[in-house]
Amino acid sequence: MGHGHGHGHAGDDRRRLGLALGITLLAVVLGAAGAALTGSLALLADLGHLLTDAGALAAAFAASALAARPRTERRTFGLGRVEVLVAGLNALALVAVVAWVAVEGVARLSQPTEVPGLPLLLIGLLGLAGNIAALLVLAGGDRRNMNLRGAALHVAGDALGSVGVLAAAVVLLTTGWPYADTVASLLIVALILPRAVGLLREVAHVLLEGAPRDVDVAGVRRALLAVPGVVDVHDLHVWTINDRNPAASAHLVAEHPVPGCGDGSVLDRAATVLRERFGLAHSTLQVEHREHAVHESGRCG
Repeated sequence: MGHGHGHGHAGDDRRRLGLALGITLLAVVLGAAGAALTGSLALLADLGHLLTDAGALAAAFAASALAARPRTERRTFGLGRVEVLVAGLNALALVAVVAWVAVEGVARLSQPTEVPGLPLLLIGLLGLAGNIAALLVLAGGDRRNMNLRGAALHVAGDALGSVGVLAAAVVLLTTGWPYADTVASLLIVALILPRAVGLLREVAHVLLEGAPRDVDVAGVRRALLAVPGVVDVHDLHVWTINDRNPAASAHLVAEHPVPGCGDGSVLDRAATVLRERFGLAHSTLQVEHREHAVHESGRCG
C-alpha cells in the first residue's frame, strides 16, 4: 500500500478545517450573546449544537495534525484514537445540553417566556450565513477524507438548527405566538439527539474493538478458507483504530505451507484477498501447520 497519496491534500484539508473552526467559533460567540440577550431556548439549543460542531471541527483538525506524527515504541498504533475519544466526549456533552433544553422546553410549554422576534431573526440569519460559509470552505477539500466529510456533516446539521431558529423568529414576528421559540427548540432537540446517540454508539463500537460495519467478517473467513492451501482459520479478528484504518489478524492452518513469501505462498495470497476484496490493507497473518494449533491450546505433549 502506498503512503504517498494524500499528503498533498493533508495540509490543505487542515487549513480548511482551521478556517471552518474559526467561523464556527465566531458563530458560538454570536449565539451565546444572542441567547443571553433574547432568552431564546431555540438559540440555546442551537448553541449547544454549535459547541459540539466546534468540538468536532477541533477534533478533526487535531486528528489531521496528529495523523502525520510517526508511531512510537510507546504508542505502536500512533494517535489515531484521539479523534474517537474526542468524538465521544463531544457526543456526551451534546446529550447533556439536549437533555437540559428538553426539560426546560417542556416547562415553558405551561408558562411561555416572551422572546423578541427581530433579534432572534437577525442572529439566526447571521448563524446560518456562518454555517453556509463553513460548508463552502469544507466542500472544496478532499472528498475521500472521511474526517473532513464528518466535520462537514456536523456543520450541515447545525445549518438545519439555524433554519429552525429562523422559523421561530418568523412565526413570532408574524403571529406573536408565544410557543414558537419553545416548539422550535424541541424540534432542534429531536433533530440533534439521534445524531448524538448514534455517534456515541459508533465511538463505543470502535473502542470495544468492533469490526467495521462495512466488513463482512463471515465473508472474510470464507475468503481465507478459499485460499489454496488453507484448511482452517482461527483467531480471526477484524477491528479499526479509527473510522479510516481497518485491520485484520488471523491464524491460517495450511496443509503444506510454502516457506517465505511470493505469489505461491499462502501468506501473500491471503493478504491479497484481504486487501483487494475487503479493503483490509493492514493485516497480520500467521501461517501454521495443523499440529501448531495443539501447541496454542496448551494440550501439547
